[in-house]
Amino acid sequence: MPIFAIPALQGAELIYLDDLQMGQTFVSEQHALDTQQIKDFARQFDPQPFHLDETAAAESLFGGLAASGWHTAAITMRLLTQSGLKIAGGLIGAGAEISWPRPTRPGDVLHVVSEVLTITPSRSRNDRGMVTLRSETRNQRGEPVQIMTSKLVVPRRSA
Repeated sequence: MPIFAIPALQGAELIYLDDLQMGQTFVSEQHALDTQQIKDFARQFDPQPFHLDETAAAESLFGGLAASGWHTAAITMRLLTQSGLKIAGGLIGAGAEISWPRPTRPGDVLHVVSEVLTITPSRSRNDRGMVTLRSETRNQRGEPVQIMTSKLVVPRRSA
């Protein structure tokens, strides 16, 4: 399987349905997560004690401060759009399945590894197709903290 490290958006070539191959893998840049980021996101979007308070978090199922899964998903999206997979027209989702097999913690350095699972040209719209993408957001030890399988609408190159 070919592995492509995609550079940041500046100067990166756009990717179309015709450019993709099943099994193709893309690796994003990294994002370092700290306690302040976790608490700031949680205060605004997921104000639960295990995301906001170290003492409460230590007594929770997580056994310590943990980022919201939605925070991990937001970081994943940023990494994908900025450095992981520059699809022409943007990453347009048509559905996804997501899981968080382990907590994301302060000090984690995240990156995303994405693999193209399926490519299906549209039968009714010859200007696009559907791609199934499996994206693992991994910490600095290579452990997955999020696994997402998504369906993306991807444009074809103009004839």
